[in-house]
Amino acid sequence: MDDVTSRNDMAKPGGPVVSFTAMADGTREDYELLDHLEEEFAAGTADRVLAHLRELSGSLSGYQVDRLEHSLQTATRAHRDGAEEEMVVAALLHDVDDLMAPHSHGELSALLLRPYVTERTYWIVKHHGLFQYYYYAHHLGGDRNARDKYRDHPWYQDAVDFCHRWDQCAFDPDYESLPLEFFEPMVRRVFAREPYSLAPREGS
Repeated sequence: MDDVTSRNDMAKPGGPVVSFTAMADGTREDYELLDHLEEEFAAGTADRVLAHLRELSGSLSGYQVDRLEHSLQTATRAHRDGAEEEMVVAALLHDVDDLMAPHSHGELSALLLRPYVTERTYWIVKHHGLFQYYYYAHHLGGDRNARDKYRDHPWYQDAVDFCHRWDQCAFDPDYESLPLEFFEPMVRRVFAREPYSLAPREGS
């Protein structure tokens, strides 16, 4: 059995693997293979995102609704308010990484969305946690106006509106949210987009 066959067996039955163990030793053929396999993997991103979103069911006690219902309410409010599709998806996913990063979930959720949405949408999701401080930080000795450091930013008011109209009010157990199945086609369309460049962009 040669080395390539051994590596194939270790990686995936019948699946090709690269020739290198250090990236500096890779060949053009190696990186063309990886590029192809990564494209295939990326095509399943929407499925993984939706599965992770479902894990929010029952999460974070203390509120009158769980994180999944909060996400559905936020997205439903955005949709009924006439928001564009990518913003509705952003509203649905703004807390999707709360399980893994409770103290920085906005930044992580924003990074998840970033290749597929405009810089404006990315910025709003990234900063929504800080903008939410307005509604509660003063009760805990914090600065409810911490968002004001961005007052001159072109998307400041957009983030204010996101939180006020859709996010901070989406904890109502009597609100009739649309089901996740309603939003699934939107999620799939957004994550099927040709990714934007991942290089730093203006406003980040």
